[in-house]
Amino acid sequence: MTTDALWIKICGLSTPETVDAAIDAGADALGFVFAAGSPRTVTADQAKELVERVPEGIDAVGVFRDQEIDEIVGVASAVGLTTLQLHGDETPSDFARARDAGFFTIRAVAAQDYLRETPEQRAAYDHDLLLLDAAEPGAGKLVDPSTITGRVDEAWILAGGLTPANVRAAVQLLDPDGVDVSSGVESSRGVKDPARIRAFVEAVRSIA
Repeated sequence: MTTDALWIKICGLSTPETVDAAIDAGADALGFVFAAGSPRTVTADQAKELVERVPEGIDAVGVFRDQEIDEIVGVASAVGLTTLQLHGDETPSDFARARDAGFFTIRAVAAQDYLRETPEQRAAYDHDLLLLDAAEPGAGKLVDPSTITGRVDEAWILAGGLTPANVRAAVQLLDPDGVDVSSGVESSRGVKDPARIRAFVEAVRSIA
């Protein structure tokens, strides 16, 4: 994290216009999806051009899912990412490899899966930050608040189904350390809306 305030990540960016909109709105982190099968997936070449627009002090996050860790580190280094968000079946040793390569790490996991883990299983992951998502990432579905409330004992980000209209209530209820939005700031699936990006950031920053 790069700020003491509630951390805001706008994820799934794929155009210069929306990258600039997220920066101008005051986001703390910008997410670029490298996982296959998403309407938001970018190539390494596309991502490199977009990351070059990101000023120092804003995290450039690569979102990967079930990819080989050496491939992930290689792509991240070539693109100029600061942070790796691993969103699949990566092992604790994969996270250690990412951190040894100099990257800040985010462990992304469905809330229901995380809450099934034992304390020992959780402790095995040497990540910097936890992201709790809905069961189907990127589908715009909210996490069931009753599954999380009072049950997370580390720094964490709330993701899944957040929008400019509901993020304030979700944060006040669950008290995360940060929020992550993708589909909630889109005009259609995979297409980011600069006005919605601004509205989302404004809604979060309005929380006392």
